Amino acid sequence: MQENTRPSDEEIAAINQELDGKTPQEILADAVRRFHPKLMMATAFGAEGCCLMHMLADIEKNVRIINLDTGYQFKETLELREHILQKYGIAVEMVKPDTTVEEYEKLHGGPLYISRPDQCCLDRKIIPLKRSVKGYAAWISAIRGDQTEHRKAAGVVQWDAKFNVVKYNPLLRWNKKDVWKFIMNNDVPYNPLHDHGYPSIGCQPCTAPVEDGADERSGRWAGSKKKECGLHVIEQEQGSGT
Repeated sequence: MQENTRPSDEEIAAINQELDGKTPQEILADAVRRFHPKLMMATAFGAEGCCLMHMLADIEKNVRIINLDTGYQFKETLELREHILQKYGIAVEMVKPDTTVEEYEKLHGGPLYISRPDQCCLDRKIIPLKRSVKGYAAWISAIRGDQTEHRKAAGVVQWDAKFNVVKYNPLLRWNKKDVWKFIMNNDVPYNPLHDHGYPSIGCQPCTAPVEDGADERSGRWAGSKKKECGLHVIEQEQGSGT
């Protein structure tokens, strides 16, 4: 498979067949073998992403890993970057939007996360990631298929038309119990907010704690139907009729 070219559906199907039933470590190793150094990962420092960084520390710690630093993240999230660096020697790159929070809110007459959250996510997450993946052939995400309907529709390996690269989802078949078993068994650093009612953590203004047993993403954009920032919403290719 050539770098920066769109693999055929048949090629992607063959990779998925080859990786069927494989562990996340084996899926990551496949991504590294095929695409490194044109391979990158994006993480919000969630529990799943921390698992993948632990795995990559053993497989290939020089894979570029970024965090989309919107300017609205919890201080605990930012502090976790230092714990990851100390434990694994992995320096997660903080990718920022074109404007600071102050500039952005002044430009729009206030915070858009209240009135136009989709626009806020587009400007401060999706556009910065589009800029970051240029020149890369594949990226790694930490989504699980049981988190949302959009994620359930993903493949372990897929073509990501939104970002024009191959996308690997090594934890697609894991569930929450798998994640926390791995964290506990391997002493993986994680965000302490997970211990205080935050199963899923995004930007501080758009993340609330949830009751025990509630949907783990119900605290994201609480009170609205929004459950995705848009990074993992599958986008059809232009000209595609499917």
